[in-house]
Amino acid sequence: MTENVGPIDASQNPRYSGIATFARLPRIEDVPRADIAVVGIPFDSGVSYRPGTRFGPSHVRESSRLLRPYNPAQDVSPFAIAQVVDAGDIPVNPFDITAAVNEVESAAVALGEQVSRIVTIGGDHTVALPLLRAVAAKHGPVAVLHFDAHLDTWDTYFGAPITHGTPFRRASEEGLIDLTASCHVGTRGPLYSKQDLEDDERLGFSIVSSEYIEEHGVEAGIQRILQRIGDRPLYVSIDIDVLDPAHAPGTGTPEAGGLTSRELLRILRALSATTIVGADVVEVSPAYDHAQMTGIAASHVLYELVTLIAAQLARD
Repeated sequence: MTENVGPIDASQNPRYSGIATFARLPRIEDVPRADIAVVGIPFDSGVSYRPGTRFGPSHVRESSRLLRPYNPAQDVSPFAIAQVVDAGDIPVNPFDITAAVNEVESAAVALGEQVSRIVTIGGDHTVALPLLRAVAAKHGPVAVLHFDAHLDTWDTYFGAPITHGTPFRRASEEGLIDLTASCHVGTRGPLYSKQDLEDDERLGFSIVSSEYIEEHGVEAGIQRILQRIGDRPLYVSIDIDVLDPAHAPGTGTPEAGGLTSRELLRILRALSATTIVGADVVEVSPAYDHAQMTGIAASHVLYELVTLIAAQLARD
């Protein structure tokens, strides 16, 4: 087997130079094979408040220039044990949500035939629906671990059934998720009514809220998460607004009282024994960011996900 191609050597080529691929990794067309593809979806036509997440993928890539090849927290060199590449962006229709969703699904299915795992940079959370369709077509219904300030299981906005606030209701209705093993983490803030929670439970989700983690601690939250998802194939979907606005101001629907970046990274690292079959990090809106705070947080979250998946593939 040929040696994996890793990031550009920062001791030979300054970090601030060159094309901004994720973590300065090779492009998919520049290597003979790939195990994990990082792909962007520059789409925000499904947002209900602040727009701008169509610029999220490029912002996160720019913010990832300082990432390094060895992850000491997981004791893994992900780019050495797996060929990780940047697959560029999926071009989607900015005027027609239905067309865009179909384009994302088709592109994800095609990319999934080239690589073992896809990790996506959004874009708004609408993209989770077509990504789950592609994953479920390959693995069957999956456990969904959804980090978000919001439930994203509402029904419609202005009569539209597919928006960034509805992907997990549609996914549940379409049979894409395991109703016994899916979980929201970090939810908080006001809802429309108590019915939102009752509907969410019926749709197959348990909740580890931001308040629960504050009251009981991160370790207690981790145990509830691991118990819930069990050994099912796992899809991890992370809305960056799960973080408190102090840690991630650059997002479309911020809510006070969120997780710290350290808490989120700690929870992700606890997934080392799970089988992650896909992941996304969405809702980075750079126009509202400051000093790349949100972009840096998102890039580190992606790095932890890639590390987890690389280590899992190496064990298989």
